[in-house]
Amino acid sequence: MNTRTMGWREWIAMPDLGVTEIKAKVDTGAASSSLHAFGLERYSSNGRPMVRFDIHPRQRSATNSVSVDAEMVDERPVRNPGGRREIRPVILVRLRWADLTWETEMNLTRRDEMGFRMLLGRKALKKRFVVDPGSSYLGGRPPGRA
Repeated sequence: MNTRTMGWREWIAMPDLGVTEIKAKVDTGAASSSLHAFGLERYSSNGRPMVRFDIHPRQRSATNSVSVDAEMVDERPVRNPGGRREIRPVILVRLRWADLTWETEMNLTRRDEMGFRMLLGRKALKKRFVVDPGSSYLGGRPPGRA
């Protein structure tokens, strides 16, 4: 198995969604991955379930929102950090970290109160990465980011 090492937080891109950089918490305690999304609107296009939403990619900032339309691959119950079950839309997202690109499922929820706008869970990491909890940004930092 060919795995790479990630730190506990990393810069990730989602090119198909128009997000060039978003700081993600790499969380092996979470099974699924989550993305901060607001203004969620479910609809249908040519018989396919879709979801429209906005993203604020910058941590602790409500500026520079990105609007997204994506096909919904599922809706699933997910336990939020408070232990309450929520039914969340799930989309398939192409992620880029360092020189690697892969697809993973991402559930959509409001993460206003969370420190990170994206959480990468075990399913996104499995058979690809190991996590060094004492390291950060092993995939590099975007230009101009400290």
